[in-house]
This record gives sequence, C-alpha cells and structure tokens, in this order.
Amino acid sequence: MIRSTLTRLFLFSLPLLLLAGCKAEGKRPVVKIGYMICNNEAETMARFVPLTRYLSDKCGVDFVVVPVDTHDFEKRFKAGEFTFTHSNSLIYVILHENEGVELLASEKRGKFGSRSAGALIARKGSGIEKLADIRGKRLAFGPMLAPTGYLAEYDLMLSAGINPEHDLGTYSIPPGSYKHEKLIYGVLYGKYDVAAAPVLDLETMTREGKIAADDFVILAQSKPIPYCTFGVAKGTDPALVKKVKEALLALKPDDTAEVDGERLKVLKEAWIDGYEELLDSDYDPIREMAKRVNMPPYQKY
Repeated sequence: MIRSTLTRLFLFSLPLLLLAGCKAEGKRPVVKIGYMICNNEAETMARFVPLTRYLSDKCGVDFVVVPVDTHDFEKRFKAGEFTFTHSNSLIYVILHENEGVELLASEKRGKFGSRSAGALIARKGSGIEKLADIRGKRLAFGPMLAPTGYLAEYDLMLSAGINPEHDLGTYSIPPGSYKHEKLIYGVLYGKYDVAAAPVLDLETMTREGKIAADDFVILAQSKPIPYCTFGVAKGTDPALVKKVKEALLALKPDDTAEVDGERLKVLKEAWIDGYEELLDSDYDPIREMAKRVNMPPYQKY
C-alpha cells in the first residue's frame, strides 16, 4: 500500500540521505535511526521521515532515517551504522540478546494496540475447516523473521503436532515486496491452500475493501505479542534516550512535522496510532516461540 506521500519522497529524501554521512558543523549533533524496511525503501522513507523530523524538533538533535533490510539489520547495527532502532519485535529480541539493545517503546496499531497476532487462514469453501486439515496442503509464509507472519504460525503448527517440514505438501515465501498481502491474495485466488497471515494485515485489508472478512476461515490464531518496537544502543546518552522516549510516548494524532515546507500529521503518515511503554518481559512469549521453532537468537543447528 503506497500512500500519496510517496509523491513527495524524491523532494526530501536525497538531502536527508546525504546528511546520514556527515556531521553537523557547529550545529546540532546528527544521530541515525535504523528503520526496518517493511515493503520497500520508498514506502519506509515516506512513512518515517515525518516521525524522524518530529523527534528532531522535540529532542534538539538532527535525526536521520537509515532504511535497513530485515536480514541485514543486526549486521549493520553491529557495524555502528545507527544508534536507535525501529524494527519488528523479533528483531528487537535478537538485538537485545546479542547486542544489548534497550527497549524504548512499542507502536500501537489496530485492534490489539501495541500487540499483534499471527493466524493460519484458508479460503472459505475450500474444504479446509480446521488446523488438522492442512496436512499435505500448500502453505505460504511471510518473511522468515516476521513474528506474526512466520514465527507465530510455525509455532501454532508445532503446538498442534504438525511439523511444517514433513506434514505439509509444500511451503514457500512469496518473492518481492508486499509479501503479507501477496500470500493473503494467494489464498483468496487459489495459489496457496493456507497462509500465515498477520491479523493486522487482515484487519487493514478488510478496512480498505481489498478483501472481505467472510472470504476466509481462521484455522488458528496466536496470542497477541508486541508489535514494532523502538530500541536504542546500550551506552547511549541517557538524557537523549529520555527525550526520545518521552517524545514517542507523548505523540498525539494532531502532532505535526514540517517536511519540504509542508506540515504533515506524524502518526497518520506513519500509519500508527501512537506508542506505548512496555517491559522487556512482555517480549518473553516471542522468546519462547523462537526457542520452540529453533529461530534466532536461540537457534541450534
């Protein structure tokens, strides 16, 4: 889903990216935020440049957007390319365990607020009515490091005594961008029998009229787990960390930031409802899932 803000992207992205490689001369310090790319880099820039500008205004620092591919996130953070992190909750757990990243705040979006859930779905009328029916069927996962598009659903299958490596006919991950939408459409139009779909994507696509709620049967759904998360490198200036956390938690729907001479509503542009303070222990269900599924940061080969 590309917002109209993408038409503004090329007007302001180049100067911001150039800033990423320089230090402010006699002005405010420059600090980089690594944003996990969800669908594509252009969408990530369009969503989070206004939020980053808002944080700059509130904290007296020139923050810079650094778009980061999911699978490169830990490597690039370890290389020191950015100080603050914005990622899905599984990436946060990996960075916390391996690199000591500290929790700041979790995004709120959709009916579960600061949490989301994963579901296994089939097309209504396909004859797949319960989880046991997926044996021998074609299943599509979301990205492998997606907590509610891969991890939660894999764990649901294992908990039901279904081993995806042996009991499914095939499983795959759609190529390219918009993987979550692709697998939902794939089930709707018969390319896959079953999909590992984030409940948030089902909710969003239904609200936008792309699908109908009664198009699908939900075969199983995970408990809600934390959604996308802001973190920060250990040892970062505590005063700056405090300012960023307070600015995130204080965000309201009417708060704006100026981008290329235009005043934009920060939360609307970022597609989120706000931020909430969680405890690191709130991420323990993700840790337990990752251990059961043999995924980072607990994988054993």
